[in-house]
Parts: sequence; structure tokens; C-alpha cells
Amino acid sequence: MKKDISFPKIENVYVAIVKEGDEDWKVYLLNRSENDLDNLMVTSKGYGEKDGQEQKTSILRHMIPRLEAGEYALIEPIHEQVFHLNNEYWVSFFIDGQLYDKKYIFVPETIIGENLSPIKELGLEGVLHE
Repeated sequence: MKKDISFPKIENVYVAIVKEGDEDWKVYLLNRSENDLDNLMVTSKGYGEKDGQEQKTSILRHMIPRLEAGEYALIEPIHEQVFHLNNEYWVSFFIDGQLYDKKYIFVPETIIGENLSPIKELGLEGVLHE
């Protein structure tokens, strides 16, 4: 049963949405920990409202076999047209056989120019979710 599974706190693993070029945005997973991450599963979806109408995106699933300490991986491109939604990235992985699991949610309108900061690993500016 899920209640019997221990989910330790995730530290030093981040999701970043960065701007590449004039119009391209991409989502990355950053491993700033000292551990290698194995069998990563990332699901992404957007949900919310616009003009009183419920909106949601398709659920996408991504598998990353391994993300070594200090490395990063591209999850997916993302379009500005969904920035008004909650953009959720649910990340699960193993470290030494222990399961880790966390949701990263970019709430509406947080992916804006005023919130951009340098993401050193990528050499780009973006919004970093801890």
C-alpha cells in the first residue's frame, strides 16, 4: 500500500523553465545533488481556467534512464500559450533503490520576464522551481 512506502524529501533536484532564443521555451530537470538518479519518470500537464472556461493539456510522460550528479536533462519544450495555466511536473526516481517523488507546480503567470534568473548549468535565464 502507498501509505507503507517511505518518500524521503527531495533536495537539490530542480525543474527549470528557460528561454532559449527569442521565442523558444524549454523545461529541464537539474540534478544539483551528489547522487546519481536512476529510472526517472516525469509526467507533465497543464490545468486551470481562462475566461471562465476550464482548460487542460494532455498528460505527457517522459522516461530518463539515469541523471548523474551535477547533470541536467531536457524534459520537453513548452509554449507560452500555456503559461496562464498551472504547469505541473511530477518527478519520480530512485537513489540506491530508494524511491523519491515530488510535484513541481509553476502557478499561472509565474513564467514572466520579471521572474527570470540565470541558470548556471544551462547558461540561460529561466524560472527555477525548488
